[in-house]
Amino acid sequence: MPDAPTDAPPPIRKEPAVTKAPPQGKQFPCIQCGARLDFDPKIRGLQCPYCGHQEKIARGSDDTIVERDYLKYLENLDGQTKPIPGRESQTRCTGCGALVLLEENVVTDKCPFCATHLVNQPVAVAGMICPECLLPFSIDLRKAREKFDAWLHELWFAPTELKKIANLGQLSGVYVPFWTYDAMTYTFYEGQRGDNYTDYETYTVTDSNGNSRTETRTVIRIRWSSVTGEVQHFFDDVLVIASKSLPDSLTDNLEPWEIAKLEPFQPEFLSSFKTERYTIGLKEGFQIAKSLIEPEITRLICRDIGGDHQRVDDKKSKYSAITFKHLLLPVWVAAYRYHDQTFQILINGRSGKVVGKRPWSSWKIARAAALVAVGVGIIVLLVVRFNGK
Repeated sequence: MPDAPTDAPPPIRKEPAVTKAPPQGKQFPCIQCGARLDFDPKIRGLQCPYCGHQEKIARGSDDTIVERDYLKYLENLDGQTKPIPGRESQTRCTGCGALVLLEENVVTDKCPFCATHLVNQPVAVAGMICPECLLPFSIDLRKAREKFDAWLHELWFAPTELKKIANLGQLSGVYVPFWTYDAMTYTFYEGQRGDNYTDYETYTVTDSNGNSRTETRTVIRIRWSSVTGEVQHFFDDVLVIASKSLPDSLTDNLEPWEIAKLEPFQPEFLSSFKTERYTIGLKEGFQIAKSLIEPEITRLICRDIGGDHQRVDDKKSKYSAITFKHLLLPVWVAAYRYHDQTFQILINGRSGKVVGKRPWSSWKIARAAALVAVGVGIIVLLVVRFNGK
């Protein structure tokens, strides 16, 4: 067989041909090395952690984010539920009760909320309303650690163990479930309006010599009048967390969220992040939304009554045109135990805002108190010596 000519052109390198794409929601393998692709917030796309191959995620149209009819959905809830593609199994944490949706082929994992190992048998996801939209992570792990370290630096009397958490890699990226509700409200009320007016009153004063005299002073009094009326108000995107794994005192402080920048849900955004299934259902969530709406309705009634003072004796609200969305919001979570107590630190996966519960180091406080006492003692001793001269 004759040798190939030495000046032959190099072989043509063709790109891989995808003859059949995996179904939506399946984890895309890297077309270059076959590894799993992870979502990278820096590039807003999928990236192979081994060879660096990248795949962009196209932004969906905002028109595809649909507000669902609340009452009609409740009527046929069983017929409209299905699992998230690629997250068809779930497991309940025995430590905090969180329902964690597992990625395909993942049998065991660690709970991001309390660090308990999820060793119980996963079960198939059933009866779940799929998310309509989400906010993708824009803060990656490195940036989250920087925010965490900056927050730690500002803490006084923090235990030394606390400062090891970020370096130990105990920050977990989690998509936390939320509901938003829209509703038109019509509220009939009965109340009273109070208007201030100036009046005069006389009073008697006695001086040091026992002499009495009458004086006059001005006083502010309130004239009350009955008022009835109706206020109508549209509430848009009332946000309700659908998780019982995180305390409201922390999640409320993670706000504001960029709700106006919500994107249509795409399973690719979940790659490499944990996802929690909601444990506060659609109906329970709306009752929580109403508890947030009612104080605002009372405020609107007081504004409608007018005057200097207001009393609301009775109000009846009617809700109509109720719609909802199920969405996922990105949170970095650090869970740690200190003296048999679990503490959580949360980082907003978009803004980088850090909130958390922290323990206090008793020995550091005692040492500081001792130093202050010594300092005060030295000052007192110097003052005594100075005055004795």
